[in-house]
Amino acid sequence: MALPRLVCASANPDKVAEIQRLLRGIVDMAPRPPEIPEVVEDADTLLGNARLKAAAIVAATGEAAVADDTGLEVDALGGAPGVYTARYAGEGCSYADNRAKMLRELDGVEQRAAAFKTVALVLWPDGTELAVEGVCPGVITTEERGTAGFGYDAIFAPDEGDGATFSEMDADSKNAISHRGRAFAGLVDQLNRTGWPTA
Repeated sequence: MALPRLVCASANPDKVAEIQRLLRGIVDMAPRPPEIPEVVEDADTLLGNARLKAAAIVAATGEAAVADDTGLEVDALGGAPGVYTARYAGEGCSYADNRAKMLRELDGVEQRAAAFKTVALVLWPDGTELAVEGVCPGVITTEERGTAGFGYDAIFAPDEGDGATFSEMDADSKNAISHRGRAFAGLVDQLNRTGWPTA
């Protein structure tokens, strides 16, 4: 039996690799067509940004699309950076820029609780939509640790990680407890229980 086909809305190769790993054997995931321009993610929620990305792919391809958006919410920063997580240090910033800014902002701060949140969303051409949120609570470390992963992984230690940062874990260990892992597991669970639309 053929696997359901979804076009990946993400243009970030690191996120694409993680999503592919999470959906392997469950979904036939086609890559984002390179001719589709970057989507301006100007919604004020993670759900809104995921929906913008998925809608652009559906409009361009006529096929069902899978998208996600992730935010890091730090208690001591009033929930920031949130929807601005990817560009926390400014437009065009690097992962390292974002991590460095976060460590500067929290220099000397003892209360370092934070949570990663991911909204995973599938949108079909007929407008049918399914979205699931995954949350991973943890803390921002005082220094970078580990070499794996991407983004803020080297400074985020999940509560369930025995003190290790995401960057100190292998991919399977990270995905078992991560925000993105939980969001996509929940998405697949709901689709398996309700049935996969064929539109």
